[in-house]
Amino acid sequence: MSLANKLSEERRARLAAERLLELKQAELFAANRKLGNHAQQLSNEIVETRAEVAMVRGENQRVKTELGVAHEKIQIAERRLWHSIETIQDGFAFFDADNRMIVANRSYLAVFEDLEEVQPGITYPRILQLLTEEGIVNIGSERPADWRARMQDRWQQEAPEPIEIQLWNGEHIRMFDRRGPSGDVVSLGLNITESVRYQQELHEARQKAEAANRAKSAFLANMSHEIRTPMNGVVGMADLLTETDLNSEQRLFVETIKHSGEALLVIINDVLDYSKIDADRLVLHPEPFDLEQTLHEVVLLLQPSARAKGLSLKIDYDILQPTRFVADPGRIRQIVTNLMGNAVKFTLEGGVVLRVVGEDANENQTTLCITVEDTGIGIAADKIEHVFGEFNQVEDDRNRQFEGTGLGLAITRRLIEMMQGQVWVESEQGVGSCFGFRITLPVDDGDGANCRKLDPSLRRILVIDDTDEDGTTPLINQVAALGGTPILASDPSTLSAELIASVSLTILGLEQDSPEFQPTLDAFNSIAKDAPILALSHDPKRFTETGLTRLRMIQRPYARAALLEAITSTAVPCALPEAPQPPVQVGLPKVLLAEDNRTNQLVFRKMVSKLALDLTLANDGFEAVTAFETQRPDVIFMDISMPGMDGKEATARIRALEGTGPHVPIIAVTAHAIDGDKDIILDAGLTDYLTKPLRKDALLEKLGLYCPQVQLAS
Repeated sequence: MSLANKLSEERRARLAAERLLELKQAELFAANRKLGNHAQQLSNEIVETRAEVAMVRGENQRVKTELGVAHEKIQIAERRLWHSIETIQDGFAFFDADNRMIVANRSYLAVFEDLEEVQPGITYPRILQLLTEEGIVNIGSERPADWRARMQDRWQQEAPEPIEIQLWNGEHIRMFDRRGPSGDVVSLGLNITESVRYQQELHEARQKAEAANRAKSAFLANMSHEIRTPMNGVVGMADLLTETDLNSEQRLFVETIKHSGEALLVIINDVLDYSKIDADRLVLHPEPFDLEQTLHEVVLLLQPSARAKGLSLKIDYDILQPTRFVADPGRIRQIVTNLMGNAVKFTLEGGVVLRVVGEDANENQTTLCITVEDTGIGIAADKIEHVFGEFNQVEDDRNRQFEGTGLGLAITRRLIEMMQGQVWVESEQGVGSCFGFRITLPVDDGDGANCRKLDPSLRRILVIDDTDEDGTTPLINQVAALGGTPILASDPSTLSAELIASVSLTILGLEQDSPEFQPTLDAFNSIAKDAPILALSHDPKRFTETGLTRLRMIQRPYARAALLEAITSTAVPCALPEAPQPPVQVGLPKVLLAEDNRTNQLVFRKMVSKLALDLTLANDGFEAVTAFETQRPDVIFMDISMPGMDGKEATARIRALEGTGPHVPIIAVTAHAIDGDKDIILDAGLTDYLTKPLRKDALLEKLGLYCPQVQLAS
């Protein structure tokens, strides 16, 4: 090979080597650059990792610090909680699911005193055993094993009921045990010794209060008896004196004595009634009664007082409403008497209206609104509620002249509330007042009294009465409500023999001071002297000799039932049954009075002095039993409060002597007035009941009921 070729190859080789070197240098540069980038990235990662490590280390340090603080707080809270548990007087213990004690405070462990065994780790059954074996708990007459079994059964329940135990030293502990979801039990023993002692003191105080209340009731009963017994003599003798020949001055004295005694009895009744209501001892005694008749009886009772003051008393009883209801008639009468009595007392001129309106009704009961409206002195607006308070009266110059206990309206409101009713009052000073109450009463239709009507043959009735401005009269509506066919005649000149003969009855509604009254009487005397006439009058005593042969009078105001009875018995034709003839008696009927008070014996003798009977007196229960054995009376009036042997014991001995044979009627005569005495007395074997002071009409009523053979002395 030539030199030129060698040089050429060498040059080519050198160029190739240079190119290869350049290539390798490029690759090396790229690798260096890549390595540099990686080194930079790695360096960055190291920096980041170091930062993260530093942050984690800081966080770990913060968490460790916070954990330390939290742990310290937990330790403080535990110390405080346990310190609190240790300082409380009640026992506290914690048991695990295996019934082993985990912890207990000193109060819990103190119950077991020096028993070192009672500490954390002891089981609950072993605690029960120690309680009975060491006599720590008072289990009474229960066997220790039975007591432990009962307590163990309670402990095993999901929610044990609290239980009370008594320790040997008399302390009372109430145990509260609560079981957690995992079976752990928290046991808390509260020392309730003071509460038990307080309850015992309350019980003793209640017993003392009840004893004091019984003593008060006994005192009121004795006071009632001690006052009513002499009042029986005062009122009874005054009542008998009114039947004797007296001059006007003597009659005034006697009536003053009688009215004063009755006023005193009203005060006594108010005090006793309020005492019974206050002690929740007053009991209502519902029974069927005629409400309209009861209201008319109240008005008739107050009529003399109203007439003496020149006042008019009226009753506006809705004729569309029934009259017979089921309620306590005595308390209804008492409520209306209180309201009407106050109206009459505080009214100086004008009148009083008793109004009865039905507000709602169904088949079995009716809601009634009963109001008493007067034209009296009225009540100031700020004093209205005051009048319903106990012992309260409106104090001003106008009413200081009116006397009273101030209990009437308080008793009235309480009675109405006992009947589930409401009471209200509306008043304007100087104009008048309206006291009203609303009650719902069951309707009594047992005997059809609310539907009684006139017989068809007696329905055509002639009514002679003054008419109102509209040409009608309330009497027309009353007759129509009874099923009658009224014919109105307001002018006596229109009367004729034919007209009078065509009716079953003539009702004369004219009062004696009416200008048409005397002409009407003259007309009847001239054309129909023997016609049946029913006269209505507020004051029957003012009726003088009329010359009419078949005249009957009833006093206004009258009840619907009274008007129906008067029409039925007076109208023509009138099929009246013959009066029953008394049975033939051999000798006089025998009446025995057992009464230790001589004055009351005298009152009784005088009240029956006009009757044909054989009266025997007994001064106590022993004499009453002896008189019964020797005389066998037809009826006995038995005083309850007598020395030696009282009326109830004497009655029991008489009933024992009678055995199973016929029993003689024994009527209790007593001055006791506390509610419930009547039931006690009747349960003792007595037949009926009379209260003191005795009323002659009530006494004669009982005699007629239980000894009908008694007649007036010839």
